[in-house]
Amino acid sequence: MPVDGVRRARSLLRIPAAVVVATGLLLSACSSGGSGHPASASSPEAGASGGSSDTSSSSGAASSADLAPYYHQKLKWRSCGAAGFDCTTMKVPLDYAHPKAGGDLTLAVARKKAAGPGKRLGSLLVNPGGPGGSAIDYLQYAALGYPAAVTARYDMVAVDPRGVARSAPVECLTDKQMDTYTAVDTTPDDSAEITKLESADKNFAAGCEQHSAKLLDHVSTVDSARDMDVLRGILGDQQLNYVGKSYGTFLGATYAGLFPKRVGKLVLDGAMDPSVGALESSRAQAGGFEVAFDAFAKNCLQQASCPLGTTSVADAGKRLDALFKSLDGHPLPTGTSRKLTEALGTTGVIAAMYDQSAWPTLRGALAGAEKGDGDPLLKLSDSYYERDDSGKYSNLMYANAAVNCLDLPPALRSTADVERALPAFRKASPHFGTTLAWSSLVCGYWPVKATGHAARITAPGAGPILVVGTIRDPATPYAWAVSLADQLDSGHLLTYDGDGHTAYARGSDCIDTSVNAYLLEGKVPAKGTVCK
Repeated sequence: MPVDGVRRARSLLRIPAAVVVATGLLLSACSSGGSGHPASASSPEAGASGGSSDTSSSSGAASSADLAPYYHQKLKWRSCGAAGFDCTTMKVPLDYAHPKAGGDLTLAVARKKAAGPGKRLGSLLVNPGGPGGSAIDYLQYAALGYPAAVTARYDMVAVDPRGVARSAPVECLTDKQMDTYTAVDTTPDDSAEITKLESADKNFAAGCEQHSAKLLDHVSTVDSARDMDVLRGILGDQQLNYVGKSYGTFLGATYAGLFPKRVGKLVLDGAMDPSVGALESSRAQAGGFEVAFDAFAKNCLQQASCPLGTTSVADAGKRLDALFKSLDGHPLPTGTSRKLTEALGTTGVIAAMYDQSAWPTLRGALAGAEKGDGDPLLKLSDSYYERDDSGKYSNLMYANAAVNCLDLPPALRSTADVERALPAFRKASPHFGTTLAWSSLVCGYWPVKATGHAARITAPGAGPILVVGTIRDPATPYAWAVSLADQLDSGHLLTYDGDGHTAYARGSDCIDTSVNAYLLEGKVPAKGTVCK
């Protein structure tokens, strides 16, 4: 199951499906053309570091002289996709430690220039998370949906990270193979089902090695952070201004650790904690989804037509468990050749936890399942996996696994490890813990070893960094935002007392006002600020 922050395959962290839909069909022809100008910003800080040991040691950079040609590229912009948006491509080294030997990667870049009024403040890079989410797809939402005061004064810019979407995408399985993989039972009841799940994960990893072996050693978050610094230099910005959501907060924090003196305005919204290992992250996320489900159930109980009853949150949970158990033995028809399995039904429920605006859709989908129709829940699951109506998947899941498995050692390495971990997962999340535990196994079979490890990022010398945390965030627990803001030397915490995944530009005037003041004027909110 996808994605957006926890560093493991089948991760359940990602940008909400509603936002993915909103970003739609942007920039179908993101390639070079037109004219540009040479960068005026400074050359690279080879080997720069300023925080955690993982950012400074897991991907050493070559000398400034070797990297200078990348920083001084001339971008050729062309109009593309939607009115006002421009596209181009940039070159980065496959291997920053050996840029001359490893060859280059071509990354897709897009922008919407600031139109005013007000003085232009430079570029504002955006990333929606994942890992594996397309920043270019997200750009349309950001450029048109972020507060106008910000988009008027910043050129809104996005680069699909290496291995993602339009930027040398990692590939693993065929679409039909993905249909099979996503439907595999992630709550195995016996040894035969355990073997089937283990085989599915091994085949997934083998497919990635078969189709993307050259990339798999070079798609770490450190690599992508270095790519962002190359783009900063090409754009002519002395410092990086950035809004990262979910996993994008880990990317932004990694950048700050590598290049603290190049930090401009960094907003890290829906924060991850880089000091937390993969296993602890998975358990914490399980707890986050449990909190989110309780909030959904409480809201549902207030509706006379709630398909989970109107008695209590505990009773609603029992009814959800009963649905999952029923799907395990008797998958529901969907009006297509695919049936709604327990795994797909669970993903559909989890998909709606990211944004409370999806709760009515989930109520309808659960009501449909109660009547024997699995199609609405299947549609929620498909939106989560980025599977379109023609049956084609984006490369979200493939990039997610490739980055996660390189960034951290595996949470669990064997089925025996999972079985030992199950009690703690079930305690953290009675409804989703078993699925999340078994979904943590892919990296145990990954064909390349992790190059990173969990470590604090302090980024000494960086300017003020704004960390935003949502108290009932299902995917990135609020405690992670508190921790990240604390470990960053210049971190400032802004709290949203609400539901859903991430907070900025999602309907809270209080959050937007505080973030805007930071982006436009450099003002950080007062310590202890809580928005409701």
